Amino acid sequence: MQLKNDESRYGAVAQFFHWTIVVLIIVQFTLANQADKLPLGAAKIAVLARHKSFGITILALVLLRVIWRLINPRPADPPTMPRWQRIASHVSHGGLYALLIVTPIFGWLMSSARNFPVSWFGLVTLPDFIAPNRPAYEFLHEAHELLAGTLFWLALLHIAAALKHHFVDRDNVLRRMLPVKLK
Repeated sequence: MQLKNDESRYGAVAQFFHWTIVVLIIVQFTLANQADKLPLGAAKIAVLARHKSFGITILALVLLRVIWRLINPRPADPPTMPRWQRIASHVSHGGLYALLIVTPIFGWLMSSARNFPVSWFGLVTLPDFIAPNRPAYEFLHEAHELLAGTLFWLALLHIAAALKHHFVDRDNVLRRMLPVKLK
């Protein structure tokens, strides 16, 4: 498999970023749900620490993916794709990238506002962006949850669109991002 994208397929690098981020987003929602069910204590703090670490990892991977996408153009849309679908695709992808960047940043700000350190798997403690501030924490907490919920629904729409292209339109939109070739 080629590393770079070509006219008909995403390359290994873009696929690595895509599928790694997908797995990490699933991990994030799982950790967030686990943390919500735990009482305040060491177990909850440990789950939230992992949630923060994976959030920072997602942020870094998305930034790298955006750089990769800027220097490595994506495959062309199928010629049969209507203009409105092209526009919807570009808008939804832009929204996904924005949410994948802004959601972890809001989580980081939220932790800073609550005076809870953010470390990356205990190896590096990241700087606080803002001073402790309870009202800011409450706002950022609500915003982080709203952004995460929006990301969830937009990701479901993205999945539904990919499946529609594969099973209804029978074009290569889904196949071009898969590491294995489907017929």
